[in-house]
Amino acid sequence: MTTPTTDLALDDIRLGDPALWLRPDREGMFAKLRAERPVSFHEERDFPGVPKGPGFWAVTRYADVVRASMDAESFVSGHGVSIPDQTPELNEFFGSMINMDAPRHTKLRKLVSAGFTPRTIRQVEESVRAQARRIVDAVAPKGACDFVEEVAAALPLRIICDMMGIPEMDHRRIFELTNIILGVGDPEYASSREELMAAAVELFQYGQALAEARRTRPRDDITTALIQAEVDGERLTSQELGSFFILLVVAGNETTRNAISHGMRALTDFPAERARWMADFERIAPTAVEEIVRWATPVIHFRRTATRDLELGGQAIRAGDKVVLWYNSANRDEAFWRDPYRFDVTRTPNDHVGFGAGGPHFCLGANLARREIKVMFDELLHRLPDIHVTGVPGVHASALICGYRWTAGRSRRVLSTEYPFERNARRTAILYGPTCDVRALHPCDALSAGTARVLSWLAARPFRPSHSRCRMWHGRADARGARSLRAPGVRP
Repeated sequence: MTTPTTDLALDDIRLGDPALWLRPDREGMFAKLRAERPVSFHEERDFPGVPKGPGFWAVTRYADVVRASMDAESFVSGHGVSIPDQTPELNEFFGSMINMDAPRHTKLRKLVSAGFTPRTIRQVEESVRAQARRIVDAVAPKGACDFVEEVAAALPLRIICDMMGIPEMDHRRIFELTNIILGVGDPEYASSREELMAAAVELFQYGQALAEARRTRPRDDITTALIQAEVDGERLTSQELGSFFILLVVAGNETTRNAISHGMRALTDFPAERARWMADFERIAPTAVEEIVRWATPVIHFRRTATRDLELGGQAIRAGDKVVLWYNSANRDEAFWRDPYRFDVTRTPNDHVGFGAGGPHFCLGANLARREIKVMFDELLHRLPDIHVTGVPGVHASALICGYRWTAGRSRRVLSTEYPFERNARRTAILYGPTCDVRALHPCDALSAGTARVLSWLAARPFRPSHSRCRMWHGRADARGARSLRAPGVRP
């Protein structure tokens, strides 16, 4: 297939400009950067409440992205993996171990790996199949559905919540909060730093309350495994548990959901590849799943910071410079991939960077994500063999996450699918909550000084979110009777 193009001049491709991410020619812009300016400098965007940063280098070619990922001494994560600068406390609060470097990252990764043992994954495999069947059971009689919300989002949400021991009544709220955190900058989800922080604190406190409940009443779930894990006589602190909970539920929900959504569209757009896979599903599934992840590249970029003066892709980089690795561009690099704009379910080899480009920060949940994608399409393609996309919405206005929008009970175009079953009118319910006041937070005594400063910063800033979905989990019911999210065993 031909390489996409753009009518933008090279100097007009400004990756820090939010308006650029609403354009339909993203692929063409990155193709031009790879060909003419593979490592280019860009100004940072203005973000409310955050001082404008010094700018960043954009790394767009596969070989350079892999090199920077593998060299964890020259390109570190401890200054943050998102483009805007944050305080060390905020970096740790939001990103847990993805915002750390060795040796602390090594220790924490060993501790949390206790929740992803082969035994745990085997147990999860049974749950993945059961949940995928439940999802198809629910949508099959309708004849049409909002694929993102009712299928793609439903599976990883249920699986990660089940793994953590989160009650089903709280799943919806967890889903809403992950949308706010990863959709910040997109006015459909969160338009301010305060909304972002409120969602993160809500998840943080929920995770800590869940962990406290497991200390007194252990269960066979990842939360219990995490609080009991030890490395060199050390266990996860309360702060580490809360921060890792944010990372786990956000990454576990959003990225797999977006891979499944993009996979469904790709199978619609490339019917010959779909037919090949359906003709020999089990044999082709391993390569098909990898191709879906390459095609989707759910996480568009992560940032690193240079620790020394060096050269990357022919460009001089100075110590302290921000270096942003564009995984979406690396996964379309014509110098590495043969026919990168063709969706090929038998592509071999397929050393994509959809789970990261190697090194110490390779995705911990990659095998779980692969399993979820395979099982979901197994159920869909065998039980609804004619399912196809009938309506495609815009993607998130985000430079971080490549995902389709979900309905949230609003009138907008959605990633809709049809299949030959009786059609029923779809009703989407949404809980609306009251205005948030972060002064109502009740931080746990075990919080670190850094997290306490974060909460103090929030406490001085009551706000009215642009979407009433922002609601603290220990808050009040609103006039409509909407229930607040509450950790099991914790009183409001």
